[in-house]
Amino acid sequence: MTTEPVRTQRVSLRAELVRLGTRLIIKPASRGRSLAASRKTFRFMAHLAPPPPRGTKTTHIDAGGVPAESIVRPGALAGRHVLYLHGGGYCLGSPANYRHFSWRIADAARAPVLAITYRLAPEHPFPAALEDALAAYRWLLARGVKEIVVMGESAGGGLTLALLMKLRDENLPLPRAAVAISPWTDLALTGASLTDNADADPMLNVEDLPPFAAGYLAGSDPHDPYVSPLYGDPSGLPPVLVMAGGDEILRDDAVRMGEKLRRANPQSDLQVWPRMVHAWPLFATVMPEARAAIAEIGAFVARQAGARDI
Repeated sequence: MTTEPVRTQRVSLRAELVRLGTRLIIKPASRGRSLAASRKTFRFMAHLAPPPPRGTKTTHIDAGGVPAESIVRPGALAGRHVLYLHGGGYCLGSPANYRHFSWRIADAARAPVLAITYRLAPEHPFPAALEDALAAYRWLLARGVKEIVVMGESAGGGLTLALLMKLRDENLPLPRAAVAISPWTDLALTGASLTDNADADPMLNVEDLPPFAAGYLAGSDPHDPYVSPLYGDPSGLPPVLVMAGGDEILRDDAVRMGEKLRRANPQSDLQVWPRMVHAWPLFATVMPEARAAIAEIGAFVARQAGARDI
């Protein structure tokens, strides 16, 4: 299943170099790697992340029992907040891996970013990550935040959508909007792009997904909407921006979910960017397309979460 890409201009040389680098280094290195080795690499990479610019205030806080980083940039609007849920297959990563990126989201959204350290599988399988995301969201509500945007990439994108459904089902105040970048929405692994894009995807290996899914599921039904939001009912959800790269193995996770969201809410948007690697906005330090995607996110937030203040 495909959709017309939002971008048709020539892909930048830097993007092509990122594709080449991920294909030559990341994709073969991650194939079959143990979880312990992957975690060690993620911890090492966190130390290499470029620091945010001067004027950025980063604070370690307890967000309703969930460890988190608060990232605040000059110009943040009062009463608005971004809740960021990182990716990593539900088994890897922390906010420290995103310090080169979270400040850019804070700038684009003109809002503080709360990046949480949710519990990781397999030590803490489903529903631990969802419980932590819900606890942090409740914490923001308790602090009187009026405009919340939930955002995440990869597994964090799927967790973002699962959280929306959980909030709706529990009759809690919904966020103004959400953003899901390259979301993993189907842990049953049924997307055609898993096969169609297996060779084209320059970063992800199809065979790496089942162990991550099994670690998070721990026997749970992969069709549970709180695990795989693709199988949930999106009615009543706020506007969601779904973004994916055209060559990703997870492209159809994004496309199928995005199409369901658009049918339920015409203010939702689905964007497929040609030749972009998985979660390409994270490459904003080197790729113009990543910076353009972040600008798109900022524009979407402005439209949905309080354009009157921009």
